[in-house]
Order: sequence, then C-alpha cells, then structure tokens
Amino acid sequence: MKILIATEKPFAREAVEGIKAIFAEAGYETLLLEKYTDKAQLLEAVADVEGLIIRSDKVTAEVLAAAPKLRIVVRAGAGYDNVDLAAAKAKGVVVMNTPGQNSNAVAELALGMMVYMARNQFTAGTGSELQGKRIGIHAYGNVGRLVGRKAKALGMEVAAFDPFITDGALFEADGVRKVESVEELYASSDYLSLHIPATEQTKRSIGYKLLMSMPKGATLVNTARKEVIDEEGLKAALTERPDLKYITDIAPDSKDELAALFGKRFFATPKKMGAETAEANINAGLAAARQIVDYIENGNTRFQVNK
Repeated sequence: MKILIATEKPFAREAVEGIKAIFAEAGYETLLLEKYTDKAQLLEAVADVEGLIIRSDKVTAEVLAAAPKLRIVVRAGAGYDNVDLAAAKAKGVVVMNTPGQNSNAVAELALGMMVYMARNQFTAGTGSELQGKRIGIHAYGNVGRLVGRKAKALGMEVAAFDPFITDGALFEADGVRKVESVEELYASSDYLSLHIPATEQTKRSIGYKLLMSMPKGATLVNTARKEVIDEEGLKAALTERPDLKYITDIAPDSKDELAALFGKRFFATPKKMGAETAEANINAGLAAARQIVDYIENGNTRFQVNK
C-alpha cells in the first residue's frame, strides 16, 4: 500500500514525520513529493499510489486519470475546491477534507486582521477599538463559531447567519444573535467575518449591494475564498463609500488596482496565511493520515465530500 504526500507548499517536518509514523504502523509505504514546480512531476508521482494527501495542490481530472490505483484523496484542511469532485466520484475515488483542524488558526487570523485594520495597518494616526463593535459572522461552522467566541471575549456584540443551521439553540448556547437573512447581517455589522465556501450559489455573491448596506466605517474580513467576492461590485462600493474597508487572506485578481485606488482601506496578505501555523499544519496532516488508514482498514467515510 503506497500513500503519496504531494505538497507544493510542504508540511512542517514534524507533521511529515508524524504522518510517516502513522502509515508505518499500518504497514503502508509513504512517498513524498514536496516543492514540485511542474504538474508533470505530480502526474508521474501518482501513477502507483492508492492514497494521496494534499494541501492546496490541484487534483484535476488529468491527475486522477494518471492514478489508476488511487482510492482516496484527503485535502489537509477545510476547503476542497482544488479537487475535481465529480471526476473523482466517476472514478470511484473517495475525497475527504479534515474539518476543524485549521479552524483556530484561521479564527485567530480573522481577529488579527480586524485589529490590523482598526489600527490603521499599524501606521501613524488614531485608530479604534474592537470592544463594543458589532461583528457579523457569515457562515457559522467550525471557524465561524471560534471567531464568535473570541470576539465575545474582546467585548464585541456577535451576530451570525447560516441558512444551513435551522436550530437556534446552537446560537443561543454561544450567546450569539441569530439573524434571519444575509441582508440583515451585513446591514448591522461593523465588522463582517466571511466564512462561506466557494460554490455555484456563493461565487460573486458578496458585492455592491451588500457592501453598500453596511454601517459607516465597516470592515469586510475575508478568510474564506476570493471567488465569493464580486470584485467589480467591491471596487464600486469602496469608491462610493470612502469609509468602507476590505481585508482579505486571499488576494483578489485586481489586488494591485485595489491597493493603488484605496490605500490603507484595502489589504491582502502576500500569501494565504489562514492555516499557516505550526499547530494547524501538524493537526491537519496527522488527521489526514488517520482518515486514510481508517478508510482503508474500516471503510469509514465520515469526512467524505463527494458522496
């Protein structure tokens, strides 16, 4: 049984050694492809493996076709839009993610980004505090809940919207106000923390109308996906509303233009930083390895995303 770790952006060494140990105990052979620069290297590496662990690496139909023995792909992280789910399903390949393993790292980053914008990107001038401000959380999953808890500890008023959570008891237990529409959430949030996935329904769904409805001085914080933002609508809203701010962990296609137009009201991290902590790196890698073993040995498909 051969399992490949294919990471253009490598795991921490501790994570790699931990993954190898898990597979060695199960009697599996671990192959390693790190910092590869050409897709051809990945196509060659998957030719003889039954399991594959990736990070932000793309598993396309071409990659799947080059891996005739492949049974399972695990994306070490929450998002999985870098895997062709339909092609994997058609070939009988199970695709999983590792939900929750990166959540704290992303939540801490989201709050840090709010502080960064509230304090004028740490440049001269009078900033503002988060205490007493209203934060809206768009999607109340693992990351959203952690953002809410940390925001409450800072003295913020927390509201959330998630159309897939119909039971208000979850929000009540966290002391979070449940709002009934995305429009209400944006209109009542000084800070809006965005955690929705990129789907056909959500792509380009955050744009001019929602942003223009936000209170004076509001900040949109995106640690989700760049595709959910309507960049033309964002640019128009920032142009018409000189009080609005946007900070993102996923650089938009128009990054340079937005930076030139809006100065300190816009910021994008140089590289995606959400899961870039040693702890998240190790947690996600080890979880991916354990899920592969559990699937191969026991058929456990709990975290499958292409059913």
